[in-house]
Amino acid sequence: MSSIRSALMWWLVPTFLAVAVVSAGLSYRMVTIMAADLLDDQMVQLGDSIAQQGHLTMPSDQTAERVHGRGIYVIQVFAADGHLSAASWDGVVARRMPHPGLHELQDSGNAWRVYAATAPGGQTVQVLQSGSFRAGLAFERAGSAVLPVLVLLPLSMVVLWVVARAISHTLQDIGSQAALQDAHSIAELPLERVPEEIRPLVSSFNHLLARLRDSFAAQRRFVQDAAHELRTPIAAVGLQLENLRGDLGDGPAAQRFQQLEAGVGRAKRLVDQLLKMSRQEAASTEIGGSVDVQAQLRDSIHTLIALADQRRIDLGLVAPEGAPTFLLSCAAGDLRSALDNLIENALRYTPEGGVVDVQLLHEQGCTALEVVDTGPGIAPELLDRVFDRFFRVPGSAPGGSGLGLAIAQAAAQRCGLKLTLRNREDRSGLIARLETSS
Repeated sequence: MSSIRSALMWWLVPTFLAVAVVSAGLSYRMVTIMAADLLDDQMVQLGDSIAQQGHLTMPSDQTAERVHGRGIYVIQVFAADGHLSAASWDGVVARRMPHPGLHELQDSGNAWRVYAATAPGGQTVQVLQSGSFRAGLAFERAGSAVLPVLVLLPLSMVVLWVVARAISHTLQDIGSQAALQDAHSIAELPLERVPEEIRPLVSSFNHLLARLRDSFAAQRRFVQDAAHELRTPIAAVGLQLENLRGDLGDGPAAQRFQQLEAGVGRAKRLVDQLLKMSRQEAASTEIGGSVDVQAQLRDSIHTLIALADQRRIDLGLVAPEGAPTFLLSCAAGDLRSALDNLIENALRYTPEGGVVDVQLLHEQGCTALEVVDTGPGIAPELLDRVFDRFFRVPGSAPGGSGLGLAIAQAAAQRCGLKLTLRNREDRSGLIARLETSS
């Protein structure tokens, strides 16, 4: 039962074959008996008619072809003393049957069906018919009866295969619709074209999807509410630290104060990222349009240029001259989120005085975008794990939240883009590449 279609074909095809063989055999047997009975009745009627008339007019044009090929009857008349007095054809042995009725006769390898009738005066009239003709006629009639069965058998198998294939495709369509569900777009499966037998299963699955959708919604509300609630006290703590900055002099207390400020800053950034992530997930159903990628890149760079200046990092856009406008069909907010997080991530992990280049590439008719930095890069075995939420590379600079790349990847997927990371080969640094997923 690994495949419903295979199971149906495995069990029903042999059943159809068995039914067809039995039906064909029974049809052949019944038609053969009916043809033999009909020919016997004709012989009896002819023989009795000749015996009652008392005289016989013999046909003169009988030949072996007509007798064996067309089933022409051979008439023999025996006198009361048993010798042959007349015969319509001499190609068969003249042998008087011992008693009236139907008999079988073998003559030189040929089978004959014989009917003997007693005429007035003691004469015996015998009507003979070729056994080969009777067998051929029975086979022909039986074949006509069996032919519909033989024609309908492959037709029924084709119909069975089509029905099984349609059922299989229906189940595959349901599976495909279920596979389209994700955490951001969970919808019940339609029941219009679902077979009655599996409708309860699909309905149960829809109830599960509804509960799962409510669970994800509750999770997003919790994260958003928690981030909102944490934002205010963390901002208040930040203000209090600003007020205390001038009251501290140099020494160990100042160093501990800087560590405290760094911790509060990291908490504030984490809350901001959580808010951004919750808003992004809540707006995942936003209807997209045509977005100018190069314009979005300039906006992101202008937004983050202050952070680049603060860290004395050379941030720039590298695009080929005369490059055509690249339009992407997606939500502008998702593309902006992916770009902002990738560029900001590169700025935060690139040492001061480094370089971050945002490159727009046109390769073999395909447009891609790369954010290239001069940071420390990422160990090859950790390149896949950095997309996990809250995962931070061991030994990385403090202040990160571990959410930037996860947010960028989710936004890129909604834009139909594939996000990959690889280390630079010419020097230390990381390359984050966005391209249309195949």
